[in-house]
Amino acid sequence: MVRLGLGIRALRRRRGWRQSDLAAASGVSQELISLIERGHGDRVAFRTIIEMAKALDARVGVQLRWRAGDLDRLLDAGHALISGAMIERLLGDGWEARVEVTYSTHRAAGSIDILAWHRETRSLLVIEIKTEVASSEATLRKFDEKARLAAAIAAERFGWNAATVSRLLVIEDGPTNRRRMRGAIALFDAALPTGGREASAWLRRPSGSISGRLFLSPSNRGGSRHTRGGRQRIRRPAGHPLRTESRTDGSLSAHNEGDDEPGPTILVGYNHRDY
Repeated sequence: MVRLGLGIRALRRRRGWRQSDLAAASGVSQELISLIERGHGDRVAFRTIIEMAKALDARVGVQLRWRAGDLDRLLDAGHALISGAMIERLLGDGWEARVEVTYSTHRAAGSIDILAWHRETRSLLVIEIKTEVASSEATLRKFDEKARLAAAIAAERFGWNAATVSRLLVIEDGPTNRRRMRGAIALFDAALPTGGREASAWLRRPSGSISGRLFLSPSNRGGSRHTRGGRQRIRRPAGHPLRTESRTDGSLSAHNEGDDEPGPTILVGYNHRDY
């Protein structure tokens, strides 16, 4: 929290603001500004810190660290499970598939999670894997870029000359992702109108092009039936108390989801608790 306080103070002084000026701009008291700048931000609601950062044209977000990078491997494992289930499905339906197909042009760079080819119909399919539905607009914007470049990438890299290009957003099945999808259903209906059942039928016998979405989990590879619970929900046995354990080797840094405005990022150090 000392780093947070130093960052807030430096940005405030860079603007030529007094503590009272920042307090007025962010809707908090001057005493609260002073508390944070003196390194006591752990006593303040995180939403308040975000508002202060916005007033300074900065952005605050969270990066969770665990065991020197093991968290990245843990998250990648979930992505790999869904990718593996999808590739198994594709191969069973007569598709060829390539994973993590990278691209780089003078305007764009990225990686296509799965690029699939149906040789008989010359259908090219761009698949994006999501273990969590987060920023819908950012996901769809990047997906559009990949679909736009896919035909050229497939022809140059693999000799696949596509007659049609389709795209399919594959989402890990679970109650949280389904709820978030419902929250942005108008956006997804407009961008990816083909639902899971129709997408499954198209995969078996592709004709024309589609833009669709499909829920999938390693235990539900057909993708058409909702599985209860799933990897996103953990139940604690009745009467079993939570065990808490203090740790001091982790940290939280900063990013405000969906915030694309320019500005510095304030890194925030925390002690965390593992549950």
